[in-house]
Amino acid sequence: MNYAFFPGCSLESTAWDYDRSTRGVCEALDIELTDIPDWVCCGSTPAHASNGSLAVALPVLNLQKARAAGFPEVLAACASCYARLRSANHKVCNDPMERERARRVTENTYDGDVRVRHILDVLFNDVGVKEIRKRIRSPLEGLRVASYYGCLLSRPREVVAFDDAEHPTCMDELVKATGAMAVDWPYKTECCGASLSISRTAVVNRLGYRLLSMAHRAGAECIVVACSLCQLNLDFRQPEARKNQNPIPDLPVLYITQLLGLALGLPSKELGLDGLTVSAEPVSARRAAAGSIRGGRQ
Repeated sequence: MNYAFFPGCSLESTAWDYDRSTRGVCEALDIELTDIPDWVCCGSTPAHASNGSLAVALPVLNLQKARAAGFPEVLAACASCYARLRSANHKVCNDPMERERARRVTENTYDGDVRVRHILDVLFNDVGVKEIRKRIRSPLEGLRVASYYGCLLSRPREVVAFDDAEHPTCMDELVKATGAMAVDWPYKTECCGASLSISRTAVVNRLGYRLLSMAHRAGAECIVVACSLCQLNLDFRQPEARKNQNPIPDLPVLYITQLLGLALGLPSKELGLDGLTVSAEPVSARRAAAGSIRGGRQ
């Protein structure tokens, strides 16, 4: 399996641990990632909030670069990048005027012929849960995990969804493949505040506490995400979100690739676990106990 990889800006900066764990897990599962040559920012929220043409042209430019490099599919790990790339594809495929505007800006034609995939989609549908389960070296047995999809991977349904938009299950199945338990909880697709983290911090903290407290009430010992914005808001802002609220225990917030990496036996440092605000030691301890029996690397 070989894909053009679009890291995006967040994986090159604040979400470096997502980048590191994604590449590590892909290598362990024989997925070859080739960075799109000279990729540029997808535009993210600022572009589509201020300049609709630019919000399409920037993702299209990256998809053109992937096509020129000979790749029919592009993989993104960042949910925001994934949503912008998919949205641009949807628009050029369904709106001739958008397609023409993108051609004028990029000075090249593009008809939406490059398929955009998210890392969850590839792990679940291309690699498969059975194959992942076969490669587990340090099962995380007994660990109770809340899978948090957020809103960017499921809405709008006709553009981004590769799973059920209201009740997705692919990340839960990947969690189960590690030997952990996927808890059932009602907020798995609720918004965390996303890019309002700087401009409306109080709103993000309120939403974050709501998610964290519900995950705790559901019995979760940690949360896994597949979005760098979700991880930032629930991990980095967790201490602030919990201030002046009913007390709840620390909840580690890991990327799904970090959880998979632990179960696959990858060293914690290679997964970037030292970059988390809320320590993942309780999760790593489960792997350590299993590793002492099954020979997993620490």
